[in-house]
Amino acid sequence: MGEVHAEPYLLGVGLLLIVSLVVSRLGGRLGIPGLLLFLGVGMVAGSDGLGIQFHDYALAQTLGIVALCFILFQGGLDTSWAHTRPVVRRGLSLATIGVLVTAGVMAVFTHYAFGWPWLTAWLLGAVVSSTDASAVFSVLKERALGLKGDVAPLLEFESGGNDPMAVFLTVGLLELIAHPGMGVLEIVPLFLREMLLGALLGALLGRAALWLLNRLQLQFEGLYSVLSLALALTIFSATAVAGGSGFLAIYIAGVILGNADFIHKRSLISFHDGLSWLMQVAMFLTLGLLVNPRELLPTAGLALACALMLVFVARPLSVYLSLARARMPLNEKSMVAWVGLRGAVPIVLATFPLLAGVPEAQTLFNIVFFIVLTSVLLQGTTLGLVARWLGVREALPLRTAYPITYTPTGQGKGGMVEVDVRAGGEADGARIVDLHLPPEALVILIHRAGEFLIPKGATELQAGDSVLVLAQDRDLGDVREKLGGAVRPGQLP
Repeated sequence: MGEVHAEPYLLGVGLLLIVSLVVSRLGGRLGIPGLLLFLGVGMVAGSDGLGIQFHDYALAQTLGIVALCFILFQGGLDTSWAHTRPVVRRGLSLATIGVLVTAGVMAVFTHYAFGWPWLTAWLLGAVVSSTDASAVFSVLKERALGLKGDVAPLLEFESGGNDPMAVFLTVGLLELIAHPGMGVLEIVPLFLREMLLGALLGALLGRAALWLLNRLQLQFEGLYSVLSLALALTIFSATAVAGGSGFLAIYIAGVILGNADFIHKRSLISFHDGLSWLMQVAMFLTLGLLVNPRELLPTAGLALACALMLVFVARPLSVYLSLARARMPLNEKSMVAWVGLRGAVPIVLATFPLLAGVPEAQTLFNIVFFIVLTSVLLQGTTLGLVARWLGVREALPLRTAYPITYTPTGQGKGGMVEVDVRAGGEADGARIVDLHLPPEALVILIHRAGEFLIPKGATELQAGDSVLVLAQDRDLGDVREKLGGAVRPGQLP
């Protein structure tokens, strides 16, 4: 047997990652979403471009599932439950009814317009029925897009919660295709079991992970990153092995951890943020390598028709029906309808029919890939324009980058908060010592006119100061009253 050298493969991986990041940086200045460029780099490097041969759909599917696990986990860590709680009912409606309506509209269209068999038409609808968490999270961050009202938390909750529904529909339809005698109603109990187990185990294992992070005293800080990675994989896979939805469980566990205090929280969130970006880049590169541009041309007309139907009919109809009873302005609903980004999840789901040997699976895969390209290019590049046109865009609050960090131990009931001094309030012009703050409330730093001041008891506060305070939860109300401004979580690097 010849000796296998790993170095050339590692060199290729490293160069592809570097090229992808450089290209995404250049594309960001032109308003082109990075995800689209990652796909493009993969396609250019593929068999029709530089000649890299990659046709392992099973490996691509496995990579996509693992990547989605960490992307959803990071999405949960970044989700503020205080902001998400008011939109939970609407988010669940979009993640269930919205997915079914989208799949149904696409099925009807492909069946009557192109003569596809009903099950195959429904399969295409199921594959493209969910918005993509990685696409939504990354494009909103990349665009630094502030959205009014409940639009942003609703979009994030929907994109994290509708993937399990799309996965179940795809797998269920593949079962119906493989077993023609099987009734549709037979998969309903399976759906209920997956969702209920996923939600239950996600909550239980999320709490267990929080307890373990705070109780297991490891020798080195870097080991906590390994522990958090192991916990995420365990939560996802254990739920899947038990018959539940691992995607739903890992997202719920992420939300629980992200809204609690645990040791080295800030560094662990930064670690998972970087890991999430790595997973996105690797996933989109791999999926780009799978596609040969020449194979897309024969189905371009059909794929474009499906893409336009999805963007302009299926997605808006699913949103308006799902939110029909929600007290939400029409312009906000319309923005939610437009941010129906499709990303790597539909492409990963499109590998399921290929591996299951479904007839016309290759055509379906090419159509789904074309739909994703159209969605990211059309919707991803126009988010800011549409938000302004609908009147839902707003400036993101400026975050002060403080030159200190705070690491909660997970044992206390307090934290670092940033408080704005209100003009004309009790603190305006007063010395810190004269405010008589609670004994356990400590003023750490003052941000004034772009400069940082180290506070002393005799330091006089001024309107517009941002004061960094370390305080117990029970004292926050008193701190708010004394300083005369709203308390908000400190944005520490």
